Amino acid sequence: MSKVLILGAQGGLGQQLVKVFTVDHEVIAWDKGEVDITDRELILKKVSDVKPELVINAAAYNAVDRCEESEEEYDLAKKINIDGPKFLAEACLPIGALLVHYSSNYVFAGDKAAGYFENDEPKPVNRYGKTKLHGEKRILELSGRGLKWYIIRTSKLFGPAGASAMAKPDFFSLMLGQAAEKKIIKVVDSEASCFTYTPDLAKATKELIQAGKNYGIYHLVNSGACTWYESALELFKVANLNVKVISIAADQLIRPAKRPKYAVLLNTKLPQLRDYRQALGEYLRR
Repeated sequence: MSKVLILGAQGGLGQQLVKVFTVDHEVIAWDKGEVDITDRELILKKVSDVKPELVINAAAYNAVDRCEESEEEYDLAKKINIDGPKFLAEACLPIGALLVHYSSNYVFAGDKAAGYFENDEPKPVNRYGKTKLHGEKRILELSGRGLKWYIIRTSKLFGPAGASAMAKPDFFSLMLGQAAEKKIIKVVDSEASCFTYTPDLAKATKELIQAGKNYGIYHLVNSGACTWYESALELFKVANLNVKVISIAADQLIRPAKRPKYAVLLNTKLPQLRDYRQALGEYLRR
């Protein structure tokens, strides 16, 4: 594939995708300033004009609590996470482009102790998760018409900061910021999932495409399931910072959106990514 179109190119993941694919492809990098993925006619025209062989959608709405407490934010989440993938799929179909779209572990309820396989039934517990699930469904609806697609579910992204104004600081960045201001930090210890290092995810995305795997849903996360509390302990250990971390239950935090308690994604189709603790060391060195 010589021409690759990347949406959300200035986000944390988008920047890593641009870096990985630029090595041996012609990359067209669009962010919100270049195109609004919620504008169907604009998407159809611009993608048709460019005619990429591969379209990667790294644009997403992920303000979980704002989505839950505000109807306006929920409407925005639906436009970006549901309409956006649908319009991109519609644009890819007539030109025969392959679509890669990222989804979330939040499509699951978090009540399965063994973790979730790619074919497990989704059952989101918050509005954000619902928008991600329906974004998946819009792509699946077109698969029977010949759409070529990969949906990659991932969770808890961390890595070099994105340049986009919509890019949120990752959990480890937030923890380091708190550690600069106080020596005691309270962190939730009742929600487990897997972290995903964006340089690793970008590289694995390219490898998935190059391997020519069957179209479908894939789970890509770094290995080493943990709670927020456990990962904070690991962060300060690796960073050699003297910070006391106190374990608290999820209900001790005031958060509008319910979170899945055990939303660990199980990868059964692809090579396992390295342990997040190894990636964390590289993250801190950067």
